[in-house]
Amino acid sequence: MKTAMIRILGVLTFLSLAQVAQAADAPAKYAASCGACHAYGVAGAPKTGDADQWEPRLAKGMDALVASVKKGLNAMPPGGLCNGCSDEEYKELITYMATPQ
Repeated sequence: MKTAMIRILGVLTFLSLAQVAQAADAPAKYAASCGACHAYGVAGAPKTGDADQWEPRLAKGMDALVASVKKGLNAMPPGGLCNGCSDEEYKELITYMATPQ
C-alpha cells in the first residue's frame, strides 16, 4: 500500500510540474499541486479550509510548516507536489489551504 502511494505521488508530481511552473497565483498552484491530497484529506493531509485541522499546525509557526513541506512529512514527499516553489510560494499555499473557503 505504501509503495503504491509513493508511485501514485510520483506520477502526480511528474504530471503537475509543468502546470505548477506556469501557475501564477495560489489557487492555480493549489489546484496543480496541493489539491490532489489536501482537497480530500488523503493519507492524513489536513483538508483545505478546515480550520480545526489547520489550527494545531499553524500553532507551530509558518517557518516550521514550510520546513515540513520542504523535507516531506508522513505521506507527503519532499516539496509536496510543488518542487519548484519558493518559501514564499509555500507560505502562500499554506495560508490558502488554512483559510476557510
